[in-house]
Amino acid sequence: MRKPTSTQPGVTRRQVLTWSTGAIAATATGVAKAVTLTGAPGWTPFSNNPPETFDSTALLFFTEEEAATIDAIVDRLIPADELSMGGKEAGCTVFIDRQLHGFYGTFERLYMEGPFEKGVPEQGDQSPLVPRQRYRLGIAALNTYCQTSHQKAFKDLTAEQQDDILHGLENGKIALDGYDSASFFAQVLTNAMEGFFADPIYGGNKDMVSWKMLGFPGARYDYRDYIGRHNQDLKLQPVSIADLPTQKKGS
Repeated sequence: MRKPTSTQPGVTRRQVLTWSTGAIAATATGVAKAVTLTGAPGWTPFSNNPPETFDSTALLFFTEEEAATIDAIVDRLIPADELSMGGKEAGCTVFIDRQLHGFYGTFERLYMEGPFEKGVPEQGDQSPLVPRQRYRLGIAALNTYCQTSHQKAFKDLTAEQQDDILHGLENGKIALDGYDSASFFAQVLTNAMEGFFADPIYGGNKDMVSWKMLGFPGARYDYRDYIGRHNQDLKLQPVSIADLPTQKKGS
């Protein structure tokens, strides 16, 4: 590096950082002005990677018996009350079925080569089983347990019996043949919650029931008209991803 002369003072690290920050800010400002939106957006959501959508709720992965078992489980995990419909009516089973039908069901986008070790909780999921296998094994094992202990399938048990079994799965006190009971419970619980709160385009959250319950406005692209309105009920009806192309600003 050339040494500074008396007429050209040296450039300090602080100056370089200051100039860099200013340049980044100027660039960001230019970009922000370039993408300012007015009226309806001039783009289509997921145009490069659209979600797979279906015209009906017909099963894509589950058998009728498997779907009935998951219906019963999600209705106990998310029971209907004065705030919302239950998990079954909200479409949680439909959501899970579609997810298992797609790339999530096979973990297509994850590295799934061995070795597989049990590991510790901090390491996350270490199972060699993909979600399709987990559900198929878990549902079969659950119904085998219920037939042995109650001479009925899970869906035919009373709500109290179902709750007792789900608690047993959650804390590992009930052992399932072929699949860890706590892992199966966690899998279904996680996917049921995803189905209840996800955008309806994926099959769950029927009529945006959970968003209406929470007051969540959904997938709106522009909130500039509301930035200064603090602690107010904006009375915004939720918007699904599927609705975006036809939505007008502030609607």
